[in-house]
Amino acid sequence: MHLARLCSAALLATTLFVPLIATSAHASVTRVRQGSAADVSRSGWAGPAYVMNGSGAVEPATMTSALTAVRGGTGTLDVVVIAGSGSTTPECDVVMGLSGVNSCTTLTLTTATDGNNAQVNTDIRNAEFVYFAGGDQCRYAGWKGTGLEASVESVVAKGGGSGGGSAGLHLNSDIVYDACGGSATSATALANPYSAAMTFTTGMFGWPNYLNTINDSHFVARDRMGRTMAFVARAIADGHTTAGKSWGIGIEEGGSFVIDRNGLATLSGQNAYIVLGDHTPERVAPGQSLTYSGYKIWRITPGGTFDFKNRPTCGYYLRSVTNGTPSANLYNGTPVTDCSGGDGSPPSITETEPNNSRSAANTATVPATVAGDMATSRDRDYYKLALAAGRTLTADCAVPSAYDADVYLLNSGGGTLTRSVNDGTGTDETVTHTNTGASTATLYLDVEAYSGTGTADYTCTLTTT
Repeated sequence: MHLARLCSAALLATTLFVPLIATSAHASVTRVRQGSAADVSRSGWAGPAYVMNGSGAVEPATMTSALTAVRGGTGTLDVVVIAGSGSTTPECDVVMGLSGVNSCTTLTLTTATDGNNAQVNTDIRNAEFVYFAGGDQCRYAGWKGTGLEASVESVVAKGGGSGGGSAGLHLNSDIVYDACGGSATSATALANPYSAAMTFTTGMFGWPNYLNTINDSHFVARDRMGRTMAFVARAIADGHTTAGKSWGIGIEEGGSFVIDRNGLATLSGQNAYIVLGDHTPERVAPGQSLTYSGYKIWRITPGGTFDFKNRPTCGYYLRSVTNGTPSANLYNGTPVTDCSGGDGSPPSITETEPNNSRSAANTATVPATVAGDMATSRDRDYYKLALAAGRTLTADCAVPSAYDADVYLLNSGGGTLTRSVNDGTGTDETVTHTNTGASTATLYLDVEAYSGTGTADYTCTLTTT
């Protein structure tokens, strides 16, 4: 039996170590609970939210943001950490120092059949956030189809969250690079995208707004851009994606995305890269080197955002692979700035109800046109925006003749930055705001019914200068 995971001295008084006999006669599950022995009981949660870390450790800033989003800013919750090896509790040691945490339970599972352990699944289902530690993602992929998979999915479905780092990061993408044939390098992956080390698991976790993705970790430190390019080409060629598109998500060591319920990812720590393949590879075949032209790559820096629900059509730079040799300077480039999507107009986003509060806001990546209606006399439509430092946002809103609507720009805490409240049905509204801060700001566009109702759409054109 594996040794119990040891807790820090400060937490010994609130730690429960329980060895669990797993379904396999030769394996065991180790359970260490820190904090309260009783689970939180609450009728509803405000997530889902996710954390995606480039290395195995919990990143306090993004984990706090995710847990706060799940809690809705109030009360406490329970966290479960799942690992495949080890005898310490580094993840829970960090989590227990964060606000709003009732307990953190570390579960060490050593075989695939441990995914059906009754206590394991009870712990997971009673938790509000599940974090997969670093380790061996091939072992983790073995939990596909077990009770563990369904239990984690139930946590997200009730408004909780999921995430992980390193191997745990891989497991949380739609298409999992499972490394069951060994760890591929960029050189080997580009030379033969069907080499023995290029193995994948599909059909496990398909998180909302995060479909068609393949995560990769330790990205720049281990020079993994080339292998992610090969991952993307394989996913398209093998039919694992929809619409013939695949998105590689590469996160550097110390980098961490927190992704909110609307699919908006905010990065902290270190850089991340989004690699889009949007056409059939020119050549991807067993035993042959990869050729693929025109990967679209977004370089996200700390404080930056990426909208996985409404994925952008600009801001990328282009790189290619020819006969297994990639372009130079893979990790930086001059971005394409035409956001029109090819027809000269910004992308259009139609509201999705309910969006009548900041916590339920629809996400829009500027420039864009957002549209909705004032279906009731108390209707409010919120849109969450990111405005870079030094940039000026303008929202020009055309209001139909059926009603009078007012428009507000709010800061991240809900305070009014500026407003437009012109009188009269069918009267247009315009608001403008400059981010004078040193970092990207989160803003909310609030369109409110003042008088009248109707199903005719208002349209707000969002631009920056």
